Amino acid sequence: MTTTLLVLAITVFAALVFGLPIIRRPLISAPVMRLVRGILPTMGDTERIALEAGTVWWDGDLFSGNPDWRKLLDFKPQALSEREQAFLDGPVEDLCRMLNDWQINQDRDLPPDIWEFLKRERFFGMIVPEEFGGLGFSAIGHSAVIVKVSSRSITAAVTVMVPNSLGPAELLLHYGTEAQKKYYLPRLARGEEVPCFALTEPHAGSDAASGRSTGIVCRGNYDGKEVLGIRLNWNKRYITLAPVATVIGLAFRLHDPDGLLGGEEDRGITCALIPRDVPGIQIGDRHDPMRVPFHNGPVTGTDVFVPVDFIIGGPDGAGQGWKMLMDSLAAGRSISLPSQSVAAVELAARATGAYATVREQFNLPIGRFEGIEEPLARIAGHAYLMNAVRVLTCAAVDAGEKPAVLSAVAKAYLTDAMRSTTIDAMDIMAGSAISGGPRNIMSRAYVSAPIGITVEGANILTRTLIVFGQGSIRCHPFVHAEMQAVAVGDIKGFDKAFFGHLGFVFGNAIRSLILALTGARLVTSPEDGPAAKYFRALTRYSASFAFLADVCLGTLGGALKRREKISGRLADAFAWLYLGSATLKRFHDDGRPAGDVALLRWSCDLALWNIQEALLGVLDNLPNRLAALMARFLIFPLGAHRRPPDDELGAEVARSLLDGNEGRLRLTPDIFIPAPEEDGLGRLEAALEMVVAAKAARDTLREAVRTGKLESQPKETLVNRAVSAGVVSAEDGKRLEAAEAARDDIIQVDSFDPETYTGLKG
Repeated sequence: MTTTLLVLAITVFAALVFGLPIIRRPLISAPVMRLVRGILPTMGDTERIALEAGTVWWDGDLFSGNPDWRKLLDFKPQALSEREQAFLDGPVEDLCRMLNDWQINQDRDLPPDIWEFLKRERFFGMIVPEEFGGLGFSAIGHSAVIVKVSSRSITAAVTVMVPNSLGPAELLLHYGTEAQKKYYLPRLARGEEVPCFALTEPHAGSDAASGRSTGIVCRGNYDGKEVLGIRLNWNKRYITLAPVATVIGLAFRLHDPDGLLGGEEDRGITCALIPRDVPGIQIGDRHDPMRVPFHNGPVTGTDVFVPVDFIIGGPDGAGQGWKMLMDSLAAGRSISLPSQSVAAVELAARATGAYATVREQFNLPIGRFEGIEEPLARIAGHAYLMNAVRVLTCAAVDAGEKPAVLSAVAKAYLTDAMRSTTIDAMDIMAGSAISGGPRNIMSRAYVSAPIGITVEGANILTRTLIVFGQGSIRCHPFVHAEMQAVAVGDIKGFDKAFFGHLGFVFGNAIRSLILALTGARLVTSPEDGPAAKYFRALTRYSASFAFLADVCLGTLGGALKRREKISGRLADAFAWLYLGSATLKRFHDDGRPAGDVALLRWSCDLALWNIQEALLGVLDNLPNRLAALMARFLIFPLGAHRRPPDDELGAEVARSLLDGNEGRLRLTPDIFIPAPEEDGLGRLEAALEMVVAAKAARDTLREAVRTGKLESQPKETLVNRAVSAGVVSAEDGKRLEAAEAARDDIIQVDSFDPETYTGLKG
């Protein structure tokens, strides 16, 4: 009886303490909040703005541990408009036909007629609304243009990308004064002004907020009049289009020592538009990024004086630059580099599928060898997966989102995949890929891959600090609220968030264990068929990821910010949750075609294996070994049994690219296909068509040789002898000869006389 009363008393006491906020807050929440305040790292305004930039969308579901798949599947991506499709079929096709990337590389610039065409057709004004003379394209329309142009010429693509990404037009649209918009936007749309945006400095690359460029508010003379202005000093580098820019978007730290604008002396990071011809500006020199000749160079300014009206947003925009940049980057990073990456993988799929069919060794098409099947499968699988991510991320932007975390995933993981798939394509095409010249299809994509990986936030930084660092705060249902409550001393808000967080951790721990023990069979899939098991598996891993993320946050606290190997692995797990989600969304939106089941399985098997390996990497290296052991039991109670796509599945995926199969066309709908007579992809496509047309006759010929009806030698007379013997028809004989001539042409590579060779530009 005494024991029963004691247990009852303890239960009542616990219920009162934990169940009644008025008692719980002073006894538990207040001391915990003081403890958390001591653990959390200090956060400056620039870091806070970066963390809070953009919006939370599907990434919030993935962090929840229980994603609402029906919400994702019911989401309708915006389709290309009639105007956008007409632009792709008209001016974009015309541009691609005009471009000669080999010659562009030799001349180290786009020819004048291309520059004129880009300006006349409003390629620089895709994001500028029609009311200001631009094209007013959606994110998916903008992306489609970049994919097609990138498949033809990286130099042309970058030239088009920059005015339509983070820069003057984007910033003016959202933050400019009406006068600034009316003056600049039509001129930018028509190409009368060529913009660049100067952010990166020698001492401020990935840490852009630590730039040393300064502006001092003062009075001075501009255009013959005394005005309130800014005296600027800056030293920027790696600025794309700077050598040809007529207007410079500039980020700098603004100081107002005399209080001429009112408020604090240090106004913070500010953005302004500076005409190129203002005295004190040095511009025009070029960097040489991997021998890819898009314009890129340094720009410096010494005692440059401009009116305060040149601040984007006018004087009211002073100190708002970092918020402008972070919000704009949250959306802009979704488009340019992911689109360029998709162009590279589609080009790789199109070219290697054809080449592995046409090229023979040991009397077999090289695509029939298992050693070639392996990289072919990776190329095909990544083409399916990467385009799924591109389309879904652009769809989020078109729906009004600024998906800061998901755009970082798309940029980092698609540019990394671009690098790996172009390497695979180079390996398959071998000597044809490493010999420079007009016939080479893949070398420019290969050479340019590190550029995409480096810009818009180096991938190393993006993975370790943005994807998980920003994601764990913005996308987590409770962490951001806890941090805000701690910052302002809101005990009521902290109490609500903290105890909600405890329930969240406990719930995900139990879900993770149960789903692991049952193989996620208790999860309801939103649809039946081949995708169902992947919906369930991703739900299981969402719970495991959310739980392990909280274990890391709880045991490492502010130190997690410095444990970049652990945060990077958590970023990998989250990124592959998103990549897997995008794959399932694509399969659903495409109508669940039977021909894509192998691609679905390959992509999802890869995603699930990568998630498993990332979680295991965290568990193996978490400093608190007791917490790691506990978490391992809850996440992998039966061990880790996921494997990457197996050989049989890989072979099926690889075969979808061979023999002129429909799968190769379905995977590469967005790139430019040159005329059949053109060196490179054009002639390869024509050769593939001839080889496929002659395949039946070639099989008949080989069977005749195998059975002794025909002698294999001399090879050069084999077709004529087969026709004479009635083994194949005269028409088939012509097909065989045409295919052999095309095959012989395709395996040739460019060569140059000594004088020409010494003048080549790379």
